Amino acid sequence: MKGFTLWFTGLSGSGKSTLAHRIEEILLERGMKVEVLDGDVVRQNLSKGLGYSKEDRDINIRRIGWVCHILTRNEVVAIAAAISPYKEIRNENRRLIGRFVEVYCKCPIECLKGRDPKGLYEKAIRGEIKNFTGVNDPYEPPEHPEIIAETDKESVDESVNKIIRTLELMGCIPAGEDSEDYTAEEEEKIKKRLKDLGYI
Repeated sequence: MKGFTLWFTGLSGSGKSTLAHRIEEILLERGMKVEVLDGDVVRQNLSKGLGYSKEDRDINIRRIGWVCHILTRNEVVAIAAAISPYKEIRNENRRLIGRFVEVYCKCPIECLKGRDPKGLYEKAIRGEIKNFTGVNDPYEPPEHPEIIAETDKESVDESVNKIIRTLELMGCIPAGEDSEDYTAEEEEKIKKRLKDLGYI
């Protein structure tokens, strides 16, 4: 199988890292080469010293995109999990990488506030934290992501199954033994989305 990039985008706490690592486990079990680039880990290493201005955020996402590009062209599945708030830079990475599948982890602020153990959203709302994406800094949702994981409505397993089945139908990964576990309704929803996007 050829390499590709699976790019998770969404607000802080929307489930990007959780889903990314679950997908990693499944793809490794299927014998694929996989690397996860988690936004927090990248900031500690590849992007140490960058702040949270738009320019610094763009640099950080471009760096992640460049690493994904190198991995993808070397037949590795690169899984990026980063807020990546700006459409322009995500689309720039899509053009650079080519084999690019976008997963939008969609979750409303009210739900994210409820699952935020550090209370960062409340602090940002009170003005105690500046440049917090989704509160006092913009987040631009993707317009045509290949996959939308509605993490306030779906269980982790439901989102994982949707992602895996979409990747199978796109020909990105080999079909697994449990591919027939999806309901006909779920299958049709995935196929309709891929058809609307021009994949099938």
